[in-house]
Amino acid sequence: MRIGLVCPYRWDVPGGVQYHVRDLAGTLRGMGHHVEVLTPAQHEESVTDPWLTFAGRTVPVPYNGSMASLQFGPVSAARVRRWLREGRFDVVHVHEPATPSVSLLVCMIATGPIVATFHAATTRSKWLAAVGPMARPWLEKISGRIAVSDFARRVQVEHLGGDAVILPNGVHVPFFAEGPALPGFGRGSGGPPTIGFVGRFDEPRKGLPVLLQAMRTVVRAHPGTRLLIAGRGDADQLWSMVGPDLRPHVTLLGEVSEADKAALLRSVDVYCAPNLLGESFGVILIEAMAAGAPVVASDLDAFVRVLDDGAAGVVVRRDDPAALGQALSDLLADPGRRAELAARGSRAAARYDWQVLARRILAVYETVLPPGGGVVTAAPDHDFPGVPPTGTAAGPPRIRRPRR
Repeated sequence: MRIGLVCPYRWDVPGGVQYHVRDLAGTLRGMGHHVEVLTPAQHEESVTDPWLTFAGRTVPVPYNGSMASLQFGPVSAARVRRWLREGRFDVVHVHEPATPSVSLLVCMIATGPIVATFHAATTRSKWLAAVGPMARPWLEKISGRIAVSDFARRVQVEHLGGDAVILPNGVHVPFFAEGPALPGFGRGSGGPPTIGFVGRFDEPRKGLPVLLQAMRTVVRAHPGTRLLIAGRGDADQLWSMVGPDLRPHVTLLGEVSEADKAALLRSVDVYCAPNLLGESFGVILIEAMAAGAPVVASDLDAFVRVLDDGAAGVVVRRDDPAALGQALSDLLADPGRRAELAARGSRAAARYDWQVLARRILAVYETVLPPGGGVVTAAPDHDFPGVPPTGTAAGPPRIRRPRR
C-alpha cells in the first residue's frame, strides 16, 4: 500500500505527535508498505530522511496549552499539491487536521481516501469554536477518523460532529524494555532511590513545580533521593525553582536522545508524571511502564485510563504537592509494591506496542479504500482562486522519494 502521512508540527522540535508519525511510518515501512511523510520544519536541512518532504516553515500559535504550527498560504498550498500528485498514494493519513496547519491544507486540497487522527484533548478550543463550521466541509472529506483516547474522541465529536475509533498512541516496547541504565544510576543497585521526570520543564501544564514541591516531602522521608529531569527548557529558570535546599537532589540532563530517555526510564525507581492539563493520552507513561518503572501520575482522565484506573500505577490528585509527596514517599518505602506495579505496568504496556497498533490502523485504511482501488491526488488548481498553480513562482518543493 502507498501511504502518505501528514505531520502538522515542526519535525525538528520533539513532541508527541511528531513521535507518533515517525514511529507509525517506521513500523509501516517495516511491514513492507511505501510510506512518505509531509511535515513542516524550521530549517529544510533538518528534514533529512529520504521519505520526508519539507512542507515549509511555520508560525507558532498557542493551542491546547502548548504551541501549534500555523501554516497557510500559496507556497504551502503549492507544496501540498505537488506532494499529493507525485505521491500517488492509496490513502493519506493526516494528524490534527483541525489545527491551522498543513494537515488542514491537505484536507482542503486532496481528493480521495483520507484518514485523520485527533490527538488534542482541550475541553475548550477557541479555534475550533470559531472555525469549526467553516472548516466542516473540508473535514467532512475525511472518511476514516481515529482518536488517541476517549477524551480526544469526545473533543472532536463536540466540535466537529461525527465519530472516531479509538486507537491509542504506540510505543516500541522492546526498545524501552531492553538495554542499559544510565551510567551512575541503576534501579535496584542498592544506591539512593531515584525519581524520573521527562518533559518540557518550562511548560506549566507539565507540572514540574508541583513535583519539586513534593520532593521536599520525599527527601525528608528518604534523605538520599535523587530527581532526574530530562527535557527542554531554560536551565537558569529551573534552578531558580529548585532552590538551594533541593539542588543536591536534582540532576538536570537537558534534552536527551531516545536511547538516553529509555536508559533513564530503566534507571529510576519511580517515574512521576505530575501534569496539570491538556494531555489526551500519555505516551511517556507507556514508555516508563515498558521500561519496568512503576508510575505515579496525576489524575488526568487520559492518565487514569492508561494506568487501568489505578491498577497499573498510582494516581494522585493533580496540583496537590502534599498528596504527591506522600504517594512517592510511600512507594519508595515499599519495594514489594513497586515490583507489583512494575509487573502490571509491563503487561499493560504490551497492548500499546506499535506492531499491534499499526495493524489496527491498517484495518482503518482498508475501510476507506474504494472498490477496485484508487489514487489520492490534488483537486484542480482553479478550485482555489488566488492560489498559484503547482510549479509557478510559489516554488515547487523538493520531493524526496523513499528508497526501496
